Amino acid sequence: MADECCSLQLIDGDGGFNKSGLAEFVKAVRLAECGLSYAVVSIMGPQSSGKSTLLNNLFRTNFREMDAFKGRSQTTKGIWMAKCNEIDPCTIVMDLEGTDGRERGEDDTAFEKQSALFALAVSDIVLINMWCHDIGREQAANKPLLKTVFQVMMRLFSPRKTTLLFVIRDKTRTPLENLEPVLREDIQKIWDSVPKPEVHKETPLSEFFNVDVVALSSYEEKEEQFKEQVASLRQRFFHSIAPGGLAGDRRGVVAASAFALSAEEIWKVIKENKDLDLPAHKVMVATVRCEEIANEKFVCLSADKEWQQLEEAVENGIVPGFGKKLSSILEKCLSGYDMEVIYFDEGVRNAKRQQLESKLLQLVHPAYQSMLGHLRSKTLDDFKEALDKALESGEGFAVSACDHTELFMSKFDEGCKDAVVEQAKWDPTKIRDKLQRDIDAHVVSVRAAKLSELSAQFEEQLSKALAEPVEALLDAASDDTWPAIRRLLQKETKSAISGFASALAAFELDQVTVEKMLAKLEEYAKNVVESKSREEAGRVLIRMKDRFSTLFSRDSDSMPRLWTGKEDIRAITKTARAASLKLMSVMAAIRLDDDKDNIENTLSLALADNPNPNATNRSIQSFDPLASSSWEEVSPKKTLITPVQCKSLWRQFKAETEYTVTQAIAAQEANKRNNNWLPPPWAILAIVILGFNEFMTLLRNPFYFAIIFVAFLVGKALWIQLDIPGEFRNGALPGILALSTKFLPTVMNLLKKLADEGQRPAAPEPHRNPELAAKSFRNGVHNSTTSDASSNITSSENESEQSSPLRQ
Repeated sequence: MADECCSLQLIDGDGGFNKSGLAEFVKAVRLAECGLSYAVVSIMGPQSSGKSTLLNNLFRTNFREMDAFKGRSQTTKGIWMAKCNEIDPCTIVMDLEGTDGRERGEDDTAFEKQSALFALAVSDIVLINMWCHDIGREQAANKPLLKTVFQVMMRLFSPRKTTLLFVIRDKTRTPLENLEPVLREDIQKIWDSVPKPEVHKETPLSEFFNVDVVALSSYEEKEEQFKEQVASLRQRFFHSIAPGGLAGDRRGVVAASAFALSAEEIWKVIKENKDLDLPAHKVMVATVRCEEIANEKFVCLSADKEWQQLEEAVENGIVPGFGKKLSSILEKCLSGYDMEVIYFDEGVRNAKRQQLESKLLQLVHPAYQSMLGHLRSKTLDDFKEALDKALESGEGFAVSACDHTELFMSKFDEGCKDAVVEQAKWDPTKIRDKLQRDIDAHVVSVRAAKLSELSAQFEEQLSKALAEPVEALLDAASDDTWPAIRRLLQKETKSAISGFASALAAFELDQVTVEKMLAKLEEYAKNVVESKSREEAGRVLIRMKDRFSTLFSRDSDSMPRLWTGKEDIRAITKTARAASLKLMSVMAAIRLDDDKDNIENTLSLALADNPNPNATNRSIQSFDPLASSSWEEVSPKKTLITPVQCKSLWRQFKAETEYTVTQAIAAQEANKRNNNWLPPPWAILAIVILGFNEFMTLLRNPFYFAIIFVAFLVGKALWIQLDIPGEFRNGALPGILALSTKFLPTVMNLLKKLADEGQRPAAPEPHRNPELAAKSFRNGVHNSTTSDASSNITSSENESEQSSPLRQ
């Protein structure tokens, strides 16, 4: 039995509390699993009254008993505790040190009172062990004990109702029915004599105690009868906590898991000689234990593998069924807490449950936030991808953006529902609002990009439609140039704006924005024309020279001019310069508003060739219309070439085209000389009259005629070899210089040819024509002087065409 029964000294003789021993005892007897289904029984009585013997026989414990052969002395010191065997519910019994012992003396009653108060605070049933012969005696040994019990009872604030079971030992022949009234009368007298607070002055004993009496025979004299009576009494401890059971009032009982803490705190208060407030103590015990259990559950969940796996998974991405999984984990933890604290004070356990729930939600909230963050990111990415595909397929932007926004916000809401944690009232509105802002920002960004792309597309279309035609119109430079440009601008702008407006309809923009964008496109079209006009104005000098060269060097059929001497170079030059001046007047300003100006007249008066140079000089000296940086009636923003710049350009233009005119005049004069070889008629008549005698002499003497014929052949050969007409085509002095360098080599070459022909043996050949023989001496080399570097290409072509008949 000793092996089956667990016992320990809970409080030693000096009042020391065995905390570690009690913890091991609770663990050994598995008391914490009992909840409220347990009872505590304690026994009080005089020293050596057989308390331990009664407990060992009643509850089958193994408390140390007194050895009667060694004399009567103190056996139990302090308070001992053991678990009763084979009694349901679990029953803990405490054996208190006996009162009225000589070891502590007559005056040392402090420990007696402390132990009695401890037993009343902890126990459901208190056994009062007393001798039968003390009943009815004034100086009986049980009276000090009862006084002690009743006195300490006053120190309990709102004590629970405890059962006092008086065990009468060594019962005599007197029936119990006669002994019990006397005992109850003695108890009432003791109760009435005990000082009480004002609150309990009139309070009856029954408010504090359930008094019951039982009698047992002598253990030493009637052992068998004693054991039978003890066995009968033992049956009363079965189901002692049931309604109507021996335990009585159970309102102040603490949960079994908190018994050790409660006992320790009660003894601590008693040792400090303080009044013991059992309700407050109950709350304190519940607070401590509930907090301990809550902390255990929190640590348990923190280390839970299922939670750790869920936490790791949600860090990497979306977890389907996240809300249900997390809710299940939390519910499991909270349910475990509820099961362990069910027997503690309701207010305390609910408060601690709320604290535990709050701590658990704080622990898992980052995972919830991470889940919503992944959900937001995925929803946003899917929205972007779906919107891009829809726009690529040709859907309208506004409709597509609206439909996809609604669709993916709905998907996000479904994901939030899947992530809802039942124990929490977390609101995903902030995350949802952030997603909405992100989607709206992306829509705005895509809209801006698409509008920019659309604007660029129509701007490029306008650039292609306007740039080259404007360049061509400005190059033509006629009176209809700017009206034609205005018509072109109006036509292309209208077409582009119509298409642009149709494209903008898909974006469902407000009217003000649409009008601004259309106005911007219209302004861009004007800028294209103005930019191209400024670009062409920067090349106006080149354009003027090209136009002058074209009109001066080619006729009305666009054929190169041949300066034969019949052309009026002055008139041609004037016409070409007038056309160039017209081009400059056209490019001098931008005329998109159909405003009239006098630029052309001003330039014509100031720069056109005047037949009366003296009058022009006087006019310039008195007033120069081009001595200004702006044109009249023309805005500076629309000015391309200022009057001063026009004057400078015209001066430079005339200087660079002067050489072309000079070359044309020289070519015309050379052509006249080449085509006029015969002398005047009067000279021919004079030669015939004065040379008649010489002619008759030649007729009379044929030898002279032969010499003249040979000289003619040699001269003809030299004429052809030296290309005399070609050399004199560019003037007399250049021709003479060229012939002086070529004459001697040509003569030497001719003599060498004649010598080679003379040494060659005669051969039967057909008779050769003398003129062909002379032509055989040609060496094929034809030199001509190069023209000046500043002469234009057209003049050189004309000269080549004029010289070609001579070469042939």
